[in-house]
Amino acid sequence: MRICELFKSIQGEGKKIGVPTYFIRTAGCNLKCAWCDTQYASLEEGTEVTTDHIMTIIGNCNDICLTGGEPLLQRDALELLKKLMDANKAVVLETNGSIDISQVPVSESIIISMDIKCPSSQMESKMNFSNISLLRKKDQLKFIINDGTDLDYSISIINKYKPQCESVFTPVGGMDIEPLAEEIIASNLNVRVLPQLHKIIWGNKRAV
Repeated sequence: MRICELFKSIQGEGKKIGVPTYFIRTAGCNLKCAWCDTQYASLEEGTEVTTDHIMTIIGNCNDICLTGGEPLLQRDALELLKKLMDANKAVVLETNGSIDISQVPVSESIIISMDIKCPSSQMESKMNFSNISLLRKKDQLKFIINDGTDLDYSISIINKYKPQCESVFTPVGGMDIEPLAEEIIASNLNVRVLPQLHKIIWGNKRAV
């Protein structure tokens, strides 16, 4: 696999926010979101690392996040997920919503955290909406919200596709959460509003 970085930190997003987690960040992405905060993962070629070596590095860490870039672009991503599953790791797979997730192993130990890109990303036309029906109750659907247009778009997607999993709304930049929280309270929408915890703790500093 082409790996951008391997590091241990705090899960900053989604339903496992705050949990100490080992991150496997792959190199390369098929999208170019206007507000991407990990562009280096898309631009850097990364280092070739075998799945066995990754498993050795992870060691006894229980919570694992496979992220990117876009990890499902890697031909060995499914093999790594199976190895993590066999090792009884609790895995969050972060994927950008554009790639078919039907081949991802179905396991209680794997949470799929899938994005739906909003208009401000300039990538909303790249989404594979058929993925939403594959998400289970334990998975999560994430929306990064920049403005009222993004909010209205997100609500329309939820109303149209009716995901069975929880939806998470986070503001672009991850920290100025009050305006979005107030909008959600006023709308009576049943979604979870979360910041990016790692940015509150460390700002925009890269992990390694």
